Amino acid sequence: MREYKSNKKNIIATTVIQTPLGDMFAASTKNGICMLNYYDQRKEKTQKELEKMKKFFNADIIPAHNKYFEVLQKELKEYFEKKRENFTIPLQLVGTPFQQSVWKILQLIPYGETISYLDEAKLLKNEKAVRAVANANGRNPISIIIPCHRVIASGGKIGGYSSGIDKKIELLKLENSYSYDIIA
Repeated sequence: MREYKSNKKNIIATTVIQTPLGDMFAASTKNGICMLNYYDQRKEKTQKELEKMKKFFNADIIPAHNKYFEVLQKELKEYFEKKRENFTIPLQLVGTPFQQSVWKILQLIPYGETISYLDEAKLLKNEKAVRAVANANGRNPISIIIPCHRVIASGGKIGGYSSGIDKKIELLKLENSYSYDIIA
């Protein structure tokens, strides 16, 4: 007997959310936020990620308003006002098993604290995976909520950030986990 396939596609809703550090592009499925990136810095990368998600979820991508965006906007506003340290918004992560394990470690870093890429690799029980960890951090599809900005280089230097070092520094300052001494 032939398997029946539904022609009904899923929906990935998208919107732009304003923050003190610039506009952010957000996307969600029916299960939660699947993307949150600074709009100005990652347009090309964002488009590639959306295409990957479109295929993964068999979805159409449409600008829309939904309940997740309301919660996201509220929680981001509270975060930037220093009234929120943890996010409750549901997430739907799309990545390799290794990337997802790295992103789970990132979510364990407490507000106002930083760890090194080496520390992160050790938490994954693979001290030699520092470069792979850094690459997975760079592919983090959900900025701020999955706080890759809290990871710095082993020597105390600021390290990289796919949305720009200036944004990483501002986020760390906001969380009181950064000193100008790191760069100096």
